Amino acid sequence: MEDWLRFSVCYWHSFCGTAITETWLDNNIESSVVEPSGFSAFRPDRDPTITEMGRIPLGPRPSTGPGMKELRWSQPRSDSELLLSFSPSLVDMAPEGSTLEESNRNLDEMTDLALQLQSQTGVRVLWVTCNLFAHPRYMNGAATNPDCHVLAYAGAQLKKGLDTAQKLGAQNFVFWGGREGFLTIHNTDVAAELKHMANFFKMAVKYREKIGLKCQFLIEPKPKEPCKHQYDYDAVSVIGFLKHYGLENDFKLNIEPNHTTLAGHSYEHDVVMASAFGMLGSVDSNTGSPDLGWDTDQFPMDIRNATLLMKTIIEQGGLQPGGLNFDAKVRRESTDLEDLFIAHIGAMDTFARGLRNAVRIIEDGIIPGMVKDRYSSFSHGIGQKVEEGSASLEEMESFSVTSSSRNGEPKVTSGKQEKYESIFNHYI
Repeated sequence: MEDWLRFSVCYWHSFCGTAITETWLDNNIESSVVEPSGFSAFRPDRDPTITEMGRIPLGPRPSTGPGMKELRWSQPRSDSELLLSFSPSLVDMAPEGSTLEESNRNLDEMTDLALQLQSQTGVRVLWVTCNLFAHPRYMNGAATNPDCHVLAYAGAQLKKGLDTAQKLGAQNFVFWGGREGFLTIHNTDVAAELKHMANFFKMAVKYREKIGLKCQFLIEPKPKEPCKHQYDYDAVSVIGFLKHYGLENDFKLNIEPNHTTLAGHSYEHDVVMASAFGMLGSVDSNTGSPDLGWDTDQFPMDIRNATLLMKTIIEQGGLQPGGLNFDAKVRRESTDLEDLFIAHIGAMDTFARGLRNAVRIIEDGIIPGMVKDRYSSFSHGIGQKVEEGSASLEEMESFSVTSSSRNGEPKVTSGKQEKYESIFNHYI
């Protein structure tokens, strides 16, 4: 199962104290709860003088219960791996200095330690990202900022991020444009901002090639929050952007279903759409509350949703080198340290059951067979020509006239939605 379920622990949500919280409220898991187990968390909300060394798990490594070898950190394992995702930024790995040079030195110190711990534990980095949205300098965007000085600073930060990905052997690098958008169209040159963002990505591609970085580039769509409108609104928006600027061969998508539902789509929508275009590279495996208007980053516990996602992943042949990153945090009321482990175990079990369900659906062939029959008219005759892209409008007219004279109007065929849904429920 581990070939299909490449789970990743999210460093900033799971081990950074300030992230284990709700959007509007302070952290409710005290450092006194965290530290005895060997996880001294950097807590700028409590004491900004605490050494950033605490941001990397030190001391005892948590082992897991039966069936949870993916989260066993005691020593390297040859038969399994733990993947970690994190952001080399002021809020995640190292504190920001008073200058860019100082910030880079801080990050170097922390990544030296991270590299040492990777060697000791066998932990690998699924992906790295840069925080180009939290600092006030980025309030009007990073790659889309109207001030080129800000864009240049973002580029310098991105360069260091790519160097860090190279250093730690990251398998992917994620771009999330939290501020790449606008709050009002009155002060925004949309065409200019999109072009600047595309050129920013092209710089990244060139630098990746220059340093020989062997990792997949991913863009993570989100429709809003913090911007009113973000340019990476959803999967199709991003794919259209990439194709327009000739970047479709250099990037794939990292889909976060909580972002998908914020865009007004169903949970599985963007995973399916990205896969249909051959652009699904990784998944931030979380969920949200559709009745709320913001990103709640909850652990995914819905087996139906997991089944739909895993069916899509199986049909495209897997996610490698991407994975299933638990970009999620426990709820504020979940105050025990064990809740963090329970959340990860439950989410992994959910996707494991989703995988098994998806395999049964595909192997039984009932639903796939029904879908194949539904589109069977494209396997021969004029339908096959349409499928191959060789048909013309004149042929469409000729076929319709001939067909109408013989059989009248095309017959109405039921979509059988309720039947499909009932059969699907049989596997859940």
